[in-house]
Amino acid sequence: MAALITLIPFLQGLRWRYAIGAFLLVLTNGCALLIPWLLKLVIDGLQHPDQVALSSSRAAALIALVAAGYALVRIFSRTVVLNAARLLEFQIREALFARLLTLDLGYFSRERTGDILSRFANDLTNVRMLTGFGVMSLLNTTVIYLAGIWLMVRINPCLTLAAVAPLPLMVLAVRAMSSRIFSVSRQAQDELARLSSLTEESVGAIRLIKSYCREASVAEQFDCISGQCLAKNLELARLRGLVMPIMALATGAGTLAVLYLGGRLVITGQISLGQFVAFSGYLALLAWPTAVLGWILTLVQRGAASMARLNELLQSSPAVVERPDAGQADGLGQGLEARGLCFSYGDRQILHDICFTITPGERVGITGPVGCGKSTLLRLMPRLLPLADGMLFVDGQDVNGLELASLRRLIGYLPQETALFSRSIADNVAYGGTGSLELALQRAGLVSDLQGFSAGLATVVGERGVTLSGGQRQRVALARALVREPKLLLLDDPLASVDAGREEEILEALAESWQDKTVLMVSQRLSAFRDCQRILVLDEGRIVEQGTPSELLQLGGRYAELARMQGGLKQG
Repeated sequence: MAALITLIPFLQGLRWRYAIGAFLLVLTNGCALLIPWLLKLVIDGLQHPDQVALSSSRAAALIALVAAGYALVRIFSRTVVLNAARLLEFQIREALFARLLTLDLGYFSRERTGDILSRFANDLTNVRMLTGFGVMSLLNTTVIYLAGIWLMVRINPCLTLAAVAPLPLMVLAVRAMSSRIFSVSRQAQDELARLSSLTEESVGAIRLIKSYCREASVAEQFDCISGQCLAKNLELARLRGLVMPIMALATGAGTLAVLYLGGRLVITGQISLGQFVAFSGYLALLAWPTAVLGWILTLVQRGAASMARLNELLQSSPAVVERPDAGQADGLGQGLEARGLCFSYGDRQILHDICFTITPGERVGITGPVGCGKSTLLRLMPRLLPLADGMLFVDGQDVNGLELASLRRLIGYLPQETALFSRSIADNVAYGGTGSLELALQRAGLVSDLQGFSAGLATVVGERGVTLSGGQRQRVALARALVREPKLLLLDDPLASVDAGREEEILEALAESWQDKTVLMVSQRLSAFRDCQRILVLDEGRIVEQGTPSELLQLGGRYAELARMQGGLKQG
């Protein structure tokens, strides 16, 4: 239940809506409670016309008027409360997405996409149900119980005690089940998140699944997780199924007591028939709130379990943070420098004591075996990953002391994993910033491809660029990195999906845009470094060689070995 405390800040701006809703609910229940009292007057009037001031016809008309008012006010009360719950859901969703955007790559490497989506959908729906129907039902129950029992006591205190005597036993029984309901609700949500993750992953890899004829295996995996999800939801349903009969049992026991004792009181003349009917009416009004208490309990437990999952996201802190006194990154006047740079993914050391100085306008290639830390090194420069102080400097300033937006505006970054949006080519390229789309597309070698598209720049690439070839996707991403005319260009294997003929075209076009840019290019293809002035060779997270291509070839080390493996490539 402590998880629900985090709802308080979101409720602050909605307190007046909930207050108005509560007021309307009080009016709604006031109308409902007035009807049994009017029935009492009608029956007593029929039995003793001389003792009742209100005639039966007038009482009947008043009952009809109160019933109409009850229906009208009930509509408005439900609308106000449920609308407030929708607004609360909107605020939480906005906060969740805003928090998601602040988190760094480490969080997304740990969390599954389907699990994140499940929090935005299923968990948020449970919280909305709690703050909408749950709050409304709880308010209704509170008002009905307080007012109904007070009116019943006015009729006969002993009869009221007999009617409500079973309720404490019911409350104790339900309370004993509440912790189990919370636990199972949380497990059911976790299983649903696993199911969402598998579905999202399978849809994204459908071509791979079909290529390897793995449909049966994936279906079996889905059946297994779906079965576990079903088992938890059935267990939750059984618990909820036990709660409702307990509530009904308490209500039924109270009704039997009233029928027996109330009938005797009417026979002995201690209460009138009208009072007995009114008392029975109030007891009937308590029946639904009593039964719905079990539903409210499960709603609260499910809402609390879901809010606990949402809090895990809302309270996640990014490892990469901007300092309050962060300065502006104005350019690369003094170049780029690494001083004993180290980085670890948890306990796994990736980079060890990396040291280099890159002057403005210098073009540097980075190569080495798979897993040696090349891509990680590029990700550290725009601070996509956390880095200790005093290890990386831009224009003589520690990157940790720079404003993130100003630092990243200096950089054009082409990641190894191409990410495109399901929009037009023009929109995907312009996502990188303002600049000449035509020039960026020309430098990325996409002009000839555009001529083959009927819609040209307006061609929609589909989800993740599915309508484009791998090389086309990579060149669209390259154009996106170039369009803003960045001071520092970080290219992570930009020619990986490009054939040899197109490679030459792209390198020729890029050479025209490199005159005033500092470039760091990661590649396994040594041919990509033909315009680079210096090469850094990494192995097991360390720089083992560096120098010009010709110097490294003469050295006869790792670089020369890579050159021989790629067909006797000559550099310099």
